[in-house]
Amino acid sequence: MSRIGKAPIKLSSDLNVKIEDKTITVKGKLGELSYTLLPGMSVEVEDGLLKVKRAEDTKTQRAQHGLTRALIQNMVTGVTEGFKKTLHIFGTGYSAEVIGPWLKLSLGYSHDILLRIPEGLKVEANAVPRSRGALSDFTTIINIEGINKQMVGQFAAEVRGCRPPENYKGKGVRYHDEIVTIKAGKAGA
Repeated sequence: MSRIGKAPIKLSSDLNVKIEDKTITVKGKLGELSYTLLPGMSVEVEDGLLKVKRAEDTKTQRAQHGLTRALIQNMVTGVTEGFKKTLHIFGTGYSAEVIGPWLKLSLGYSHDILLRIPEGLKVEANAVPRSRGALSDFTTIINIEGINKQMVGQFAAEVRGCRPPENYKGKGVRYHDEIVTIKAGKAGA
């Protein structure tokens, strides 16, 4: 059996899990998510544990077994705790602000970039002073929160893709825990 797929998922008492045909719906304090099971997968709930089972022992079914269990675990985590990604914008004149359903990014291009915030995501953009208090030493922090892990990660990747961090000065958009290695530059400088 798949090591990930055979692990049971603990369900807390405030969760409501409904299984109809091949669709599993998980409802919690933050919202509701549903997933349609792949062919050959089945789900059982007993004693506060959710177990994913597969019909056959083929290579494809073993891979889908672990995938299905991981997706259902992400649904359970999403409706109970939620997911959050934090991005930092470094660079003089670089900024971000939320305007209605849009995220406006000023990243050194000749134009501003407008990204539509997907339904179900909460996005905040705040300018925070860095170690020194000078105006140019402000960094913008973007917080992306939601119950769907895939949507949170996808939108964070889209924002980062607008101006990935470069290796010479470190300017650009990066994840909170991302480490950018700064190159030395030209030897004569």
